[in-house]
Amino acid sequence: IMFFKENKNKNEIDDLSKVAALLIHAAKIDQNFTEKEEKIIELAILKIGANNQNIKIIIEKGKTIENDSNQILEFTREVKKMSEKKKILVVETLWQIIYSNNEADMYETSLMRRLAGLLYIDNKIMGNIKEKIKNQNL
Repeated sequence: IMFFKENKNKNEIDDLSKVAALLIHAAKIDQNFTEKEEKIIELAILKIGANNQNIKIIIEKGKTIENDSNQILEFTREVKKMSEKKKILVVETLWQIIYSNNEADMYETSLMRRLAGLLYIDNKIMGNIKEKIKNQNL
C-alpha cells in the first residue's frame, strides 16, 4: 500500500509540475518573475489539488521543466486533461500573474491567445476571465 501512495505522490508532483511550468512560463514572459507571481502560482497549484508538503518540490520542478523546455505544448497537455473548473482556475491564475504588475504586455496577451486555442477555451470566456481579474487588480 505504501508503494501505491508514493507512486500517487510522484504522479501528482509530475503532473502539477507541468502545470506549474506553464504558470512560471507566463510569469517569466515579461522578463520579470516576481515573488508575488510565485505566491500566486503556489496558491493556484494548492487549489488545483497539490499536497501542502509537495508544493515547494512542485514549484522547483516546474522551474526546471520550464527552463529546459522551449514549447508550451507539453505544459498544456496536462491542463487539457483537467476538469473544466480546474482549467478555468489555471486560466484565472495566468491572468492574475499577468496583471500582478497591473499591465499586460504584447507577449503576455499573445501567450494567452495561444493558450485559449490550445486549451479549447472560448474567446468570450477567456475575455470574461481577463476582465474579472483585471478589475480585481485595479
